[in-house]
Amino acid sequence: MHNQGVASSSTRHELPTRAEVLAALSVAVDLGLGQPAEHMLRSALIALRLADRLGLTERQRDCVYYTTLIMWIGCHADSHEYARWFGDDIAVRRSSYLVDWSGLPYQRFLLTNIGHGESLLSRLKTMATLYANARGHITQLIHSHCTSAGLLADRIGLGADVRDALRYTFERFDGGGLPTGASGEQIPIEMRVAQLADMAEVHQREYGVEGAVAMVRSRRGGQFDPALVDPFVADAAGVLAVPSTGDVWATALQYAPDHGTRLDGESLDALLVALGEFVDLKCPFTLGHSRAVATLAGAAAEALGLDAVAVATTRRAGYVHDIGRIGVSNQIWSKPAQLSTAEFERMRLHPYLTERILSQVPALKEVAAVAANHHECLDGSGYPRGLSARQLGMPDRVLACAVSYQSALEPRPYRDALGPAGAARRLRERATNGEFDPSAVDAVLYATGHASTKRTARPDGLTAREVEVLRLVAQGASNKDIAAKLVLSEKTVRNHVERAYAKIGVSNRIGASLYALEHGLTSE
Repeated sequence: MHNQGVASSSTRHELPTRAEVLAALSVAVDLGLGQPAEHMLRSALIALRLADRLGLTERQRDCVYYTTLIMWIGCHADSHEYARWFGDDIAVRRSSYLVDWSGLPYQRFLLTNIGHGESLLSRLKTMATLYANARGHITQLIHSHCTSAGLLADRIGLGADVRDALRYTFERFDGGGLPTGASGEQIPIEMRVAQLADMAEVHQREYGVEGAVAMVRSRRGGQFDPALVDPFVADAAGVLAVPSTGDVWATALQYAPDHGTRLDGESLDALLVALGEFVDLKCPFTLGHSRAVATLAGAAAEALGLDAVAVATTRRAGYVHDIGRIGVSNQIWSKPAQLSTAEFERMRLHPYLTERILSQVPALKEVAAVAANHHECLDGSGYPRGLSARQLGMPDRVLACAVSYQSALEPRPYRDALGPAGAARRLRERATNGEFDPSAVDAVLYATGHASTKRTARPDGLTAREVEVLRLVAQGASNKDIAAKLVLSEKTVRNHVERAYAKIGVSNRIGASLYALEHGLTSE
């Protein structure tokens, strides 16, 4: 009891700041845009430098920071439609940074990218459908983007000024943008700054400072406000002098308006729920998937008797386990046929991308590690790393089962929903085949109402005390250490060890340690 209290206190102390979580979110957005990690963080720093040269107020600077950081957060909500028109939604977004979306260059860009990768006949059909009402279709895409961005900004606690600015992401200074054709000062100054910073970062990275200056000058009075272009050009090197890769994260967090605001457990959960739900918008068939997985995984972890910290970690990993999906094209997620080898390998990367995004936040490293393993299997047949049983703790095992069960309830482009009975059958089959932990499967099925009684997480007839002793043995504790830890006599500990060894069929500490690894008993 005392130990659990210490762990909980430590966990509370180590909860992340909101600025850290939103910075991680911006890295996910980078992946969806086809840009390198920290593109949006660098853009936010550039925007702040420009804001300083414009003499904006502190409140405006705060709005500039978060407007720039998450201006493309809605990009995943229209990915399904982007893939419908352009094939690879991520590739077309990456390419769009190099084109001024106006006049002939814009028309040429559309013609080049419509139905990219499809047969000529298929491309012609897509072109005919799109050009029958091109502005209407594109406006619809942009509307879904702006709406979802505004909703997410509200859910993660950003101010009304940021939410208002996000409505103008696709507008242009000259009035040629969408969805309303707003122009000039109708577009909030914060968005005008963000637009320039976002584009300038990409062009500086691709073509150097001179290339960024040439691009900004060419769009003066068109996409960009001349009142911003002129001070930018006057000191482009200074405005663009943001830290090199590796230093960007720390510097951007230092300049975040609320960099010292640490989340409590409830506010962290609410933020992770919001991230998971908006990630699920990337595909129509995953709506509500992450919350359902998290709820199920948390309930199963409780049924197994895991401690409060492990339950919270498992549940939080469930909320955000799929955030790496943003970095994989909807051309792959929506494919109704078998994936090619290249597509399959790309798909298999999404748990790795999840870990890459989340692990940048020190206080979310455990959540990131569990989330990254949601497609791993005990027999080493999972992905992305092909881990084996001894490398997977009980939270990993529970989350994998919860993901498998919930996914089976949902339709996919290549199959219909399996229903509760089919989902349960698939889970049991995977346990029989050695992919899933039978205890974790039982716990998930218990949590979903498939089992009438709560199953035990203790294999081979081990008692709760014997599991506790085995865990400490696996961690290298001596009988004397274990006795002190559990407030028992050494003789009692020795008896527990001997009985446990007999039940699991081992004769020494190494065998006991391997057994603990194989059965996910190394963590509470």
